[in-house]
Amino acid sequence: MMESTPTPRSDADRIAEAVTHIRERMTSAPRLALILGSGLGQVADELDDRVVLSTADIPHYPASTVEGHAGQLVLGRLDGQDVAVLRGRVHAYEGLHPRQVTFPIRLLHAIGVERLIVTNAAGGINPTFEPGTLMFIEDHINHAFLNPLAGPNDGDGPRFPDMSAPYDLKWLEESEQAALQLGIATRRGVYLWTLGPSYETKAEVRAFARLGADAVGMSTVPEVIQAVYLGMRVLGISTITNFAAGLSDEPLAHDDVMRVGARVRTQLASLVKAIARSSR
Repeated sequence: MMESTPTPRSDADRIAEAVTHIRERMTSAPRLALILGSGLGQVADELDDRVVLSTADIPHYPASTVEGHAGQLVLGRLDGQDVAVLRGRVHAYEGLHPRQVTFPIRLLHAIGVERLIVTNAAGGINPTFEPGTLMFIEDHINHAFLNPLAGPNDGDGPRFPDMSAPYDLKWLEESEQAALQLGIATRRGVYLWTLGPSYETKAEVRAFARLGADAVGMSTVPEVIQAVYLGMRVLGISTITNFAAGLSDEPLAHDDVMRVGARVRTQLASLVKAIARSSR
C-alpha cells in the first residue's frame, strides 16, 4: 500500500513549534528585540542574566552561513529591560527565500516583541559618511526587488501594508537625543538594499546616489517590511564600515567590514543601551 504524502506544515505551525522551544527556556518576556549585523554581535555580551540559544537548535530556523553572523538568539536584560537579541542574521543571497529570511521576525513577534532595532554594516554612498559613522535609517530603497509578503496573505496583517514611514520617526528622534547626551555623533540617511553577495560596481553606486541613497547593504529591508506588516515599531542603525565602490581607491573586502564594526561596537553598545532605557 502506497503511503500518503504528509501535509506540509503551515508557517503558523512552524512558528508555533519554534515558539514552544524558546518559551521552554525563556526566563523573561521581551518586548524589545535587536538584530545585530556583521561584526556587531558583541553587543549581546552586554546583556545580564543571559540565556543563549543556538538558532540551529530552534525548529525551522534558517541557518546562517556568513562570517560575523553567529546564529544565536540571546535573551536577557539590557540596562534593566528584558530584550531578545539576534546575534547574526540570514540573507537572501545565501539562497534563501525572503519568507525564510524573515522567519526570525515572525518568531520574535510571536514571543511578544513589539519594538525592533535593526543594525547592519553598510557601505557609505554619501561621501561625507566616513567609515565608522553611525547612521539612523530614515527610509530605504528596495533595489533587490524582493518582498517577503509576496504570495498568499496567510497572516493577520494587511494585504497592502503602508510603507510610507517604515522607520518610527518619533523613536528615531528620541534616539538621536540619547546619542547627543552620550556625545556620540550620528547621521540620518537612506539605506538601499541590494541582493548581493557581490559588492556594487562603481556605475551602480553612482546610480544609487542619484536615487537618493546614502548607504548600501545586503540586509535589513525584508526584515523591516515584515515587521511593519506585523505592526511592530522599527528603528534602524547602519554602521558605515567602508566607502562604496568608486569613492575610495581601496578594494572592498569583508574583513574591512568586520574590522570597522569591531572598532565602533563600544559606541554602538552604549547607544543601544541608552535607546533601550528610553524605550520602556
